Amino acid sequence: MLPSRHLRAAARQRSHRRPAAPADACITGKPDAEVIRRNKAITAHMRAGRVPDAERLFAAMPRRSTSTYNAMLAGYAANGRLPLALSFFRSIPRPDSFSYNTLLHALGVSSSLADARALFDQMPVKDSVSYNVMISSHANHGLVSLARHYFDLAPEKDAVSWNGMLAAYIRNGRIQDARELFDSRTEWDAISWNALMAGYVQCSQIEEAQKMFNRMPQRDVVSWNTMVSGYARRGDMAEARRLFDVAPIRDVFTWTAVVSGYTQNGMLEEAKRVFDAMPEKNAVSWNAMMAAYVQRRMMEEAKELFDAMPCRNVASWNTMLTGYAQAGMLDEARAIFGMMPQKDAVSWAAMLAAYSQGGFSEETLQLFKEMGRCGEWVNRSAFACVLSTCADIAALECGMQLHSRLIKAGYGVGCFVGNALLAMYFKCGNMEEAHSAFEEMEERDIVSWNTMIAGYARHGFGKEALEVFDTMRKTSTKPDDITLVGVLSACSHSGLVEKGISYFYSMHRDFGVTAKPEHYTCMIDLLGRAGRLDEAVNLMKDMPFEPDSTMWGALLGASRIHRNSELGRNAAEKIFELEPENAGMYVLLSNIYASSGKWRDVDKMRLMMHERSVKKVPGFSWIEVQNKVHTFSVGDSVHPEREDIYAFLEDLDIRMKKSGYVSATDMVLHDVEEEEKEHMLKYHSEKLAVAYGILKIPPGRPIRVIKNLRLMDSVLHKECVHWHGREGAEVGWDGLSRGSDEQCPEECQLSMSMLYKFSML
Repeated sequence: MLPSRHLRAAARQRSHRRPAAPADACITGKPDAEVIRRNKAITAHMRAGRVPDAERLFAAMPRRSTSTYNAMLAGYAANGRLPLALSFFRSIPRPDSFSYNTLLHALGVSSSLADARALFDQMPVKDSVSYNVMISSHANHGLVSLARHYFDLAPEKDAVSWNGMLAAYIRNGRIQDARELFDSRTEWDAISWNALMAGYVQCSQIEEAQKMFNRMPQRDVVSWNTMVSGYARRGDMAEARRLFDVAPIRDVFTWTAVVSGYTQNGMLEEAKRVFDAMPEKNAVSWNAMMAAYVQRRMMEEAKELFDAMPCRNVASWNTMLTGYAQAGMLDEARAIFGMMPQKDAVSWAAMLAAYSQGGFSEETLQLFKEMGRCGEWVNRSAFACVLSTCADIAALECGMQLHSRLIKAGYGVGCFVGNALLAMYFKCGNMEEAHSAFEEMEERDIVSWNTMIAGYARHGFGKEALEVFDTMRKTSTKPDDITLVGVLSACSHSGLVEKGISYFYSMHRDFGVTAKPEHYTCMIDLLGRAGRLDEAVNLMKDMPFEPDSTMWGALLGASRIHRNSELGRNAAEKIFELEPENAGMYVLLSNIYASSGKWRDVDKMRLMMHERSVKKVPGFSWIEVQNKVHTFSVGDSVHPEREDIYAFLEDLDIRMKKSGYVSATDMVLHDVEEEEKEHMLKYHSEKLAVAYGILKIPPGRPIRVIKNLRLMDSVLHKECVHWHGREGAEVGWDGLSRGSDEQCPEECQLSMSMLYKFSML
């Protein structure tokens, strides 16, 4: 049986119940003229969106045919009433192939691929349409291997089957597989030739496209347009214009291809001349010219063109919306979005991206909820934007709810959204869920592997990161420079010094990866953390390029760990030359001086920051409780439940002192009295967040605290260990900014994004 979740959803749609059949209703063997007439009327109502009228007409029919039921079923599917379609399907006395294929297509379109597979397996008879629906449904969601599975299962393949599989490979960038399929038969039409040629263009293989073009038995206008746009995409406008001039047939798309080519290659004046010379223009032509202005942030010119357009479509509105969003003009983007006569999935995704990239997390989530209320189909971009927002604010519960929706929508196993899901779990510090999501992915690309390696490395799980890397090497995916950055970072954060050195000096030979500044930075960090400061300095001297601020920052952090104030001062001076407004470097050098008791030097650093108007980024910690994020700063005085939090901490402080705990005030790098140091430790932002979590989160569930900066030292770690067993919680930390903040000795450091779990008694 199919899953019952859609039936439950159908039951909730009280205003549109499935119409009950009259007691004397029967299904006819051969429909008479009256049944045919009413069937046509039902179809007309459904096409016009008048679902209740169709339901009333159906309910009043004394006699029905299978076509009557199919008209209702197709109508429900076309009007987005999938739960009703599922419920109605079960009422059809004798469903035929059309009935099954209609529902199968509806499930595929709605991304309910698991349900589609279950229905397909139940079908008593499968025809070519059934297999073609399964091929296209899975291909549209990036599940090419599953699409090929159903293609191979099909006992008889028609032109739709072959073209569908060819398009699946091309659309997902598997051009070699597409070519092998193309070469396996000879009966291809011009559409197929053009599709493969366009695939080569998309993969930047214009020479192969030209060979296909030369071999074509018959060319049409699409063939010429494909080659014109292909050379334009490569930047060869001379050849694109030559083909345009010799083309025996041109249409509006040929002209538009030249306009787009000029705009894509920065030749705006030439594009405008061709645009003005066009014998006819359509919405695509206007949109191409408008997009040229948008790409150059010339929003006033784009707006003038938009206002002059005689034929706007939803793409025209989306172009302006995207332009305003990318230019950071959020008010204008919001105004365009509100004025749109019609919105599609791209419109919603563009507005979501505008909010997400602008840091408006709450607005992003609210708009996503509104999108669902409006019944709009959520595409991959929308899911990716909201997952990114959940990651930014560490809203793990919200992210997990999205994961459930992804699975229902059939997106969770694809690369695009699947990779965003992995990133969200890692940023929220949940390695177990990230691992599970990775294992569930039926297809993985280089981004998938890199996300896993970097995610584990970021959290200090070097062994797990290298295990993923070893598994990756056994696949057909070739490691790239980003992969090796993750591998070296894993070695650095896990103290695998010799292994890291080995990877660094062999990566060009083994993987064809030339060392870039990012790789050298990892090596400097690795050597510095291990106390091999001289080797780190020598490596910087031997680099084929000048050290940047990130490299000097890694050396400064190593100096902090090993209390080498002289080397730290030299590194800081270099950073001040490169980035005089980098507050983190001032703070780090100040802490190096403070840890050595050089308070005069600390005062000099603070004075220098004041003179240069450098502002220290304040530290914040936040925690998600019941889908709401609570933010804390040191000595927080604005949280509505602060009195309960402080009372809890005071009580806990008394109990800890009675049990023998002594505050590690030496970790407070300020020249103040011991009592004030204890006060600063007691009301640190992380401590407030953990306390609130213990008060509000049920026992047995993890407490995850997120920081915008790295923790300075192990004070909170030590105190939580001392709390061990008293409050029944599992505590974890995550940091969102790698930045240039303080680092501590490895044995006591709460490094950024490391999840610490305490098994309370």
